Amino acid sequence: MKILGYESSCDETGVAVVCTEKGLLAHGLHSQIAMHRAYGGVVPELASRDHIRRVLPLTEQVLADAGLSLNDIDAVAYTAGPGLNGALLVGASFACSLAWARGLPTIPVHHLEGHLLSPLLADPAPEFPFVALLVSGGHTQIMQVDGVGQYKLLGETLDDAAGEAFDKSAKLLGLPYPGGPALSKLAEKGDVNRLQLPRPMLHSGDFDFSFSGLKTAVLTALRKMEKEQSSVTEQDKADIAAATQAAIVDVLAIKSLRALKQSGLKRLVVAGGVGANRLLRTHLVSEAEKMGATVYFPPIDLCTDNGAMIAFAAAMRIKHGIQNVEHRASFTVQPRWDLEDVAR
Repeated sequence: MKILGYESSCDETGVAVVCTEKGLLAHGLHSQIAMHRAYGGVVPELASRDHIRRVLPLTEQVLADAGLSLNDIDAVAYTAGPGLNGALLVGASFACSLAWARGLPTIPVHHLEGHLLSPLLADPAPEFPFVALLVSGGHTQIMQVDGVGQYKLLGETLDDAAGEAFDKSAKLLGLPYPGGPALSKLAEKGDVNRLQLPRPMLHSGDFDFSFSGLKTAVLTALRKMEKEQSSVTEQDKADIAAATQAAIVDVLAIKSLRALKQSGLKRLVVAGGVGANRLLRTHLVSEAEKMGATVYFPPIDLCTDNGAMIAFAAAMRIKHGIQNVEHRASFTVQPRWDLEDVAR
């Protein structure tokens, strides 16, 4: 079965074709970073309008790359949530309209399930069961995954997610949007030992997170430098960036590895945009090896939002008999949607 998948939950338009037997056949992605940079963050209305402009050309491109036509497609999958309401509606309405016109069934997919299963597209791919660190946008969660549709929440963020901590700290440092990658790049020039920033909830005894206080600590460090010095230099900012990144990575890594140890499992999966962070990757791999465990990541180009993970999640649900393909005359989107709600 060949599934055409659509992702439009935020500021990336993703389209892909996945075959249940052969895997990913082709995918295309348009990022809106350049458009939103002028505003310092995602503008929902602009995001929705841009999805409208991009979705049809991307569909044509992906089908051509896969050497297929619409006649070869067996089902259409789309992100039904969570995400920005208007952006979700663009992808869902296009996918469902296309499916209805072609007489094809549709498959609504949870955005985070797409991220959670995306490391299975890598080579080597992890086997079930595993512990997963899901760090995508406004989400930071640790899950135990026993199989497709078998998800147990172990811990989650109580306020700001890791990605938000990166972005908000970057904004305080005057870095351009998107802040996370910019902060990580600046951190490479910094002295990580100059400042000691807090590691929130590191000793809470559970697997929950809290990153809102880190932003306050960054602001306090900046103001202290401004007061004690005539100005804040680029090196000062690099030192703060290095300390900020180290604090976030320490908390993510330590809690994830504790969850892995408690579960008794030997496989840790990291998924979502923050999963592309170089320091997080190297630190987790190094520490996991000491435990005799292995860490798995999605292919680097599939860490951010993309259509491949949506089409693949739909394929996996069908392959494992969790979801039946249906011809639907209507659709809904869910801007707020807990991942555990899709567990079987």
